Amino acid sequence: MNLRKANSNMLPKVMNGCLFFFQEFLKHPFQIGSVIPSSQALIRRVVETARVNEANTIVELGPGTGCTTKAILEHMKPDARLLSIEINPNFYSIISQISDERLIAHLGDARKLKAILNEHNLDAPEAVISGIPFSTMSDECGSQIIKAIHEVLVPGGRFVAYQLSKKVIDLCSPVMGQEKVQLEFFNIPPMRVCYWEKGNGNGTGHKRHYCA
Repeated sequence: MNLRKANSNMLPKVMNGCLFFFQEFLKHPFQIGSVIPSSQALIRRVVETARVNEANTIVELGPGTGCTTKAILEHMKPDARLLSIEINPNFYSIISQISDERLIAHLGDARKLKAILNEHNLDAPEAVISGIPFSTMSDECGSQIIKAIHEVLVPGGRFVAYQLSKKVIDLCSPVMGQEKVQLEFFNIPPMRVCYWEKGNGNGTGHKRHYCA
């Protein structure tokens, strides 16, 4: 099969995926951070920032249609485990169909992260990746999620959030301290990739570092 034919066969699938994503955004605008799925450039940056290839246990919050999920699985160690927590039943249904024994798809609330990890007999994660839109939820709900993430991360573990808004930085500052931010322009719209390392956060760091 030549490249042009392969691309023509792939295009309807991509368009259908974008349409489904947009339809879910219209139904649940406060649960979904963008009207279209993440770009490959953004996904690659998120996976590298989270140091997925070094982790034994990885948590993904808000996997959506599974683009980032598949990239995480591609870069994970053979014996690592990925827990993907989705609150939207339609997206959860898609994630559940991904065939990989290292993946655990869970329909539930990120605020119950510790209980969910225990339910699936998983060790504390070295990486937590979040695409859920903190800007659309209440401060109370967002703070509860951040505290749940901080509680379960291993010392030195990373929390990575890719967001349009800076709100996640304000929510994390009292709990996880100083953040680092990377800007990914090859995404529509351009996205912030923020990350924290547990053990570096003492709640007193407010100076922001922007990385290329």
